[in-house]
This record gives sequence, C-alpha cells and structure tokens, in this order.
Amino acid sequence: MYCLAVERITLPELQEMKRQGRKIVAVVAWDVHMAALAERAGADIVSVGDSVGANLWGRSEEAPVSIDEMLLVCKAVRRGVKRALLSCDVPSGVVEHAQRLVQEGGADMVKALASPKTINAMADRGIAVFAEFHGQRPVEEVVAEAKALEEAGAVMLDFRHSGPEAGAAVAKAVSIPVIGGLGGGPWLDGRVRMAHAAIGYAASWVDSTADSYANVAKTTLNALSELVADVRAGRQIRGQRG
Repeated sequence: MYCLAVERITLPELQEMKRQGRKIVAVVAWDVHMAALAERAGADIVSVGDSVGANLWGRSEEAPVSIDEMLLVCKAVRRGVKRALLSCDVPSGVVEHAQRLVQEGGADMVKALASPKTINAMADRGIAVFAEFHGQRPVEEVVAEAKALEEAGAVMLDFRHSGPEAGAAVAKAVSIPVIGGLGGGPWLDGRVRMAHAAIGYAASWVDSTADSYANVAKTTLNALSELVADVRAGRQIRGQRG
C-alpha cells in the first residue's frame, strides 16, 4: 500500500484545524485500496461506515451489520491507512463493540449514534468517540444535544441534516470539531462523504447525469465490455502480469 512519509494525524491536530478555520475532510471507505487512495488524496479521516451493508453488499437498509462484519471491514481499511485517523462505526452503539473495534480492528476512534450516557461509558474506557446526531429540530434543541455529547466525552460530532442555521450554531457552541455528510455544508468544520458516491462507483451511476467528481461506474462498464469482446474474439487480454 501507498504510505505517506509523514506522521499520523492526531485528534489535537483536528481541534487545532477547527480553531484555525481549516476544514476537516473525512472519506468513507470499505476496502484497503479505496482507503489508501483517500489518504493519498489528503483525507484527514478515513471512516468505515456501517452503511457498507446497503451501499456495498446490496442489503436492504433495515438489515443490520454485525460487529464481526464491521471488524472484518475495519481491519481491511486499517491496512490501507497510515497517516489519517481511522474511524469505525459501532453497530447498535454497544460499548463492548466499541472496545473491540479499537482493540481488534485498529480503529483510532469509533462513531456512534448513542445517548450521552453511552458516549460517557465509552469515553471512560479510554475510547475516542465520534458522536453522531441529527438535526431537523429547533436550533436550541440540537445545540443542547451537541453540548451534552461534548460534556459526555465525545471528541468529534457528526451532525447530519444540519442546515446552515443549526449547523453554524452547533459548530460555534462546542469546542470539538463538527463535521457532517448528509445535509451538511460549508457552515460546519468539515465534511464527510462516501468515496463511492464521490467517484460515482455504483451500477446505478452508469446512466446518471448527477454532478459528481467522476463516473467510475461508466468507465468500469466500458473496460469490462472491452474485456468481454477481446475474449470472445480470441484476442489476448490486456494488463496480464507474469
């Protein structure tokens, strides 16, 4: 794997980025190669989301991902991450699962959608917690929740569906970094985005006209179509090694 010859990013560095107004970049990846590419591109955080079940494995949104499955993916991504912080989602917000992701999976921090009490229990075990919470409520309510999560020991917040008003208010109200994916924006301390979504890597992207940074699905389809044509025609295939 590609390895940048620099020291690993730390949580204090991310807090300093917030203080300086420098945006934090988190990229969701589920395999060693995508993780290494995200890091090489300059991502500060590589995040292993439990959305792997639906977005990579084709499960329904309701089908849960087990802790053993998350560990398998977390370990794979760990092999591709040398500089960035590695975050792994905790299925069901179970404290023991969080501990396993750190001890067995090699996660630097865990992301959990959980109560302040559970966040505090994780923090008490020395686990760095990236706490997730949702907006779409009165601003004062989300600000109060953000403060409660920070007081419970969260080191970062993933504010989903923030919006410019609530997002800016929360980012100002807490001292820890606040980033977001779905419904986020430049009013937060940074952004998180699935690598697959950023590059258009899904079968559904082949005919998509949505704005993205690439359309890897279409490129892949074209390449595989040429492979099929070469084999059918009895031609030597490209890219053979050895």
